Amino acid sequence: MASYNTSDFKKGLKIQIDGEPYLITEFNFRKPGKGNALYECKMKNLVRGTTLTRTYKGGDSLESADVNEIQAQYLYRQGDKFVFMDNDNYEQYELSPDQVDDAWKYIKEGTVCSVVLFNENPITVTPPNHVILKVEYAEPAVRGNTATNLTKPAKMETGAEFIVPAFVEMGEMIKIDTRTGEYIERIRE
Repeated sequence: MASYNTSDFKKGLKIQIDGEPYLITEFNFRKPGKGNALYECKMKNLVRGTTLTRTYKGGDSLESADVNEIQAQYLYRQGDKFVFMDNDNYEQYELSPDQVDDAWKYIKEGTVCSVVLFNENPITVTPPNHVILKVEYAEPAVRGNTATNLTKPAKMETGAEFIVPAFVEMGEMIKIDTRTGEYIERIRE
């Protein structure tokens, strides 16, 4: 198993502590006047979603996490499970609502997502940065209301609600940024 020295630490690094995978979400380097350099790390447990803060001294090392990231296509929802298929070997994976988290808002059948596997079991899913969704329901725009920056909630085909400009109507396709949940633009066919 490979390991990382403190000099290799950076945000986004996947490491293993006590047999569980963690993702370094925040990283600070401090060099006190005398003594060793200190590396303060805030890490997210990729299985349970909990966070952990630890400080390491220069020269310490951590095991690399045995995680694999694959591209998988969302197929369907069966009960409370989300079913994805690996695009390379056609193997199917079932993820729980906790593992999918807020990604359900952005995925519809056929959406290709990034799935992280730990010991060949799926633990998290990340949708593409931008998705195009159909507006299922939105209040009609008030005629003559041409003030700028007016917004309204709109329900998408996935069941999620997003805030959109007042001119967006039912049946239209819009682009959403999955990192922020914000409306980007209306898509013309």
